[in-house]
Amino acid sequence: MFWEVTQTLLGGLWTTFKIFGLTLVFSLPLGLILSFGSMSRFKPLKALIQVIVWIIRGTPLMLQLLVIFYGPGMLLDKNIWSGNEAGRITATVVAFSINYACYFSVIFRGGIEGIPAGQKEAGEVLGMTKSQIFFRITLLQMVKRVVPPMSNEIITLVKDTSLARTIAAYELTFQGYSFMKSAGLVWPLFYTGVFYLAFVGILTLLFNFIERKLGYFK
Repeated sequence: MFWEVTQTLLGGLWTTFKIFGLTLVFSLPLGLILSFGSMSRFKPLKALIQVIVWIIRGTPLMLQLLVIFYGPGMLLDKNIWSGNEAGRITATVVAFSINYACYFSVIFRGGIEGIPAGQKEAGEVLGMTKSQIFFRITLLQMVKRVVPPMSNEIITLVKDTSLARTIAAYELTFQGYSFMKSAGLVWPLFYTGVFYLAFVGILTLLFNFIERKLGYFK
């Protein structure tokens, strides 16, 4: 039974990892784009981005997931995600990417605005273009500043993947709970915690390594 539970949970862990990885792939660049929009001199765009970020950050992720998965079907009278596992994972990734992009945008914005203006001015004096100033001066220092808060959000994302069970995606928590529901076994549900702890532990070591590598800015 232990091996059967482990195999099932490993399958759920793979789904959790896919949701986690795809969310980062889409939310990180989207968050950077939103951060630029929130700092735009074009006031209507800036206001629009700020309202979107405010709404997303001010409402529960579970609610957003339910709206994105069920909303189109209720409005269009057609389920655009399909009823299979791939469709449910796709809807989950879309909801998570939008949510985390808004959180990441605030972190990116703080990192960019935290760079002393004198360094940008020094780059202009040296004849650097705006793109050169951003990639050679601003971006490198921003990365150093945003790693700690970003690591917290990314670790939170690992645990938030369990919300995918709300729309019956077969992620890790869903698989652990299935044994309690079908066989009356409680320990598999606690066993899932071991997988989450291992996942988070690896990420913690990775971020500690990254912070040490970025220590040259001290």
